[in-house]
Amino acid sequence: MTSLRVLPAEWAPQSAVVLTWPHPGTDWAGILDEVEPVFLEIARSVLRFEHLVISCEHAVRLQDLERELNTWADQQRLPGRVHAVPAPANDTWARDHGPITVITNEGPTLLDFRFNAWGGKFPWKKDDALNRHLANSGVFGATPMRAVDFVLEGGSIESDGEGTLLATSECLLTPSRNASMDRGAIEQLLSEMLGADRILWLNHGYLAGDDTDSHIDTLARFCAPDHICYIACPDVADEHYSALAAMEEDLQEFRQRDGTPYKLTALPWPDPVFGDEGERLPATYANFLVINGAVLLPVYGVPQDDEAIRIISQIFSGREIIPINCRTLVKQHGSLHCVTMQIPEGVVTL
Repeated sequence: MTSLRVLPAEWAPQSAVVLTWPHPGTDWAGILDEVEPVFLEIARSVLRFEHLVISCEHAVRLQDLERELNTWADQQRLPGRVHAVPAPANDTWARDHGPITVITNEGPTLLDFRFNAWGGKFPWKKDDALNRHLANSGVFGATPMRAVDFVLEGGSIESDGEGTLLATSECLLTPSRNASMDRGAIEQLLSEMLGADRILWLNHGYLAGDDTDSHIDTLARFCAPDHICYIACPDVADEHYSALAAMEEDLQEFRQRDGTPYKLTALPWPDPVFGDEGERLPATYANFLVINGAVLLPVYGVPQDDEAIRIISQIFSGREIIPINCRTLVKQHGSLHCVTMQIPEGVVTL
């Protein structure tokens, strides 16, 4: 039998989405009343299509969430149900500390890569241990989890589901993650762990306010094996213009396996969103989440939201587009995709 190992594309069938819920011990402490409604909207949207795994450090809040959301899902006769797991967490970025699932000949395998808060920028030890709490709870059933001694965040890689990864060199090659490994060694490990036989490296790309060293999921995304959407800045006076124009040239040079260029779709450039202290925040429409039958699209209360909805509706014409206002999420320098992690079908059955 031919050995199979592949990182599914995000549009592949899913069993659940994972959320790490904000609590008073996170940086959300001062605005919990603002951010919890955003998490609740994401949770309810997911439950319309699939299951939801929620972890939270505060057990009482977690019990309330499980009861409230399952009661609501029952009343709406939805297919999704909530599985709640009490677990300590430093923060809420499930995309980056959550498990990355590959499909093998034996079925799905959850990979527990190391997490060090984007190169040691913030406290991270609770988040690095969270996947083991999830696995020990039984929420993943009989699906095995394998620890991998390599720092890798889910937001730093995009998969077409056919062996090609899209990533930025600024993020994956940053010494604060895996200092002992050069590009060749990292490519070899990603081949062994994720089944990637091609990596398309973006050498340009930038978002002000981004703590991740240019995660790919804020810049460019696979929409299909032959199609990439990306952020583009049309304003030559904007600080992003040069880096994103160079990124667009990178994308234009990429080729599919048969040598043909990718279909490329530019996403709108939102009006600047600023934090309470006047700092520019990384608001991006590329940070969407594809789930069964829908796309959850971050919007920011700016005029370009409608155009983003229109373009994403065209790209994912067979799915419902659900806009969610993520202006509060970007106050902590992330958005919708950053707080979620999808789990492929056959893992979470509840």
